[in-house]
Amino acid sequence: MLKLKLFNHQTGEFQETVLDPNRQQSEVLIGRAASCDLVLDGADVSRVHGQIKFQQGDYCYSDLGSANGSRINNQAVQVHQSYPLKVDDLIRIGDFVLMVEAIEITAASGEASIWRKLSGERPIWAKGDLTVRCIRVTDETADVKTFTFVADPPVLFHYQPGQFVTLDLEINGESVLRSYSISSSPSRPHTLEITVKRVASSPDAPDAPPGLVSNWLHDQIKVGSRVKLSGPLGKFTCYPNPAKKLLLISAGSGITPMMSMSRWIADTGVDTDVIFFHCARTPRDIIFRQELELMAARLPSFHPVISVTRSEPGQPWFGFSGRLTDTMLHSIAPDFQDRTVYVCGPNGFMQNVKTLLESLHFPMSNYHEESFGSPKKAKPISPPPSSSFGEAHEPPPSLSSSPSSALSPSTKPAVFFAQSNQEVIDESAESILDLAEQAGIKIRSNCRQGVCGACKKRKLEGVVKYESEPDGLDREEQEAGYILTCVAAPVGRVVVEA
Repeated sequence: MLKLKLFNHQTGEFQETVLDPNRQQSEVLIGRAASCDLVLDGADVSRVHGQIKFQQGDYCYSDLGSANGSRINNQAVQVHQSYPLKVDDLIRIGDFVLMVEAIEITAASGEASIWRKLSGERPIWAKGDLTVRCIRVTDETADVKTFTFVADPPVLFHYQPGQFVTLDLEINGESVLRSYSISSSPSRPHTLEITVKRVASSPDAPDAPPGLVSNWLHDQIKVGSRVKLSGPLGKFTCYPNPAKKLLLISAGSGITPMMSMSRWIADTGVDTDVIFFHCARTPRDIIFRQELELMAARLPSFHPVISVTRSEPGQPWFGFSGRLTDTMLHSIAPDFQDRTVYVCGPNGFMQNVKTLLESLHFPMSNYHEESFGSPKKAKPISPPPSSSFGEAHEPPPSLSSSPSSALSPSTKPAVFFAQSNQEVIDESAESILDLAEQAGIKIRSNCRQGVCGACKKRKLEGVVKYESEPDGLDREEQEAGYILTCVAAPVGRVVVEA
């Protein structure tokens, strides 16, 4: 038995199918004709395109002289040649991709089935909380590691290339949330990877604290470590229908969602021309350098271009140097006006790229940037004024513990936190999260930009307005009354379940 997942990136079609061609050396025909065992209704699919046959102990795929050919793992196959299949192989037929999910070979003697598989009957994880286990830690550069996870119990990871997950960690006795882009591709669903850069103190501010979570991951996560995560979230993706021409622009660890999209495009054989510009500090700091070079050698429509901002003694560099400029852009992508652009990197880098494109009258409707970056800092909470010895300390006038306290029409907006039984007056159009923190009410948060979804709470009464789109909520959550407190502000009186 051969278990396949079939999907079409053009139509969004997705289905699972089981083939059983091992009885008496029989075969399974694949094509557009209704007489085929597996019918693929596509213009680029021949009437009888290929076959899967069980022979000499293996399931093998053969192209039967189709008009447009077949590809296995993005490599063209020769006509009438048998190619043994293994779990996770990807067969490309026209716009259809068939992923080998599981293989079962039944012995002729009637013995128990021998399973050559990793997935079995794994459920699909597409949303929610999940505990994962680290199975591999890869040093990409001296200060960048890729952490590879599987789920316990096992699942198939389903997400869109370019999305992120939020880790829920306990560091120094406190719960800490942090979001990281997924660097792996959903076309390889058995594992999920994040790629993390160690954050050192800035030379300009050596006393500033380094990256808490990123450095903790580097120091603490080993093979066998378990981590809680949630997601996936984010709209920074070229899925499901990438443009015919893409220009990916990244700097530093901003390369991670770009690699997810690039790997997905390569694995599924999407007909897309990709120019991938990446800016690194030095040649030693180029993340995924060898893989980018290998993809360029194998894929004629994939063109990586690297620029470094610093020279390094003993490391000759013959590529571009410096940040992206007008001249450099015209050199690497003279047709950039015809491309859809994706940008990810430090905020300053992204702003410079955006300004450059705007100055060149680029159609910004084709511009996309990963808005999720370092969490916005919380507004400082002023401590209550100290009182003299013997003086009674009165609570701040903007706080009320009465849920039924009526607000006159002239009063300012307010939020009543139902579980904490406190009401806070909004004196200066602040977010509900800021108001909660002022009152000492703890709401879990992370990005403070409306992206990660960590701060969502149910609104029981009232109306809120958003300072930016609540991307961290899906439609079902919004219909259920959830709001993102980090970007929601009260309009009048609002009651929140917190």
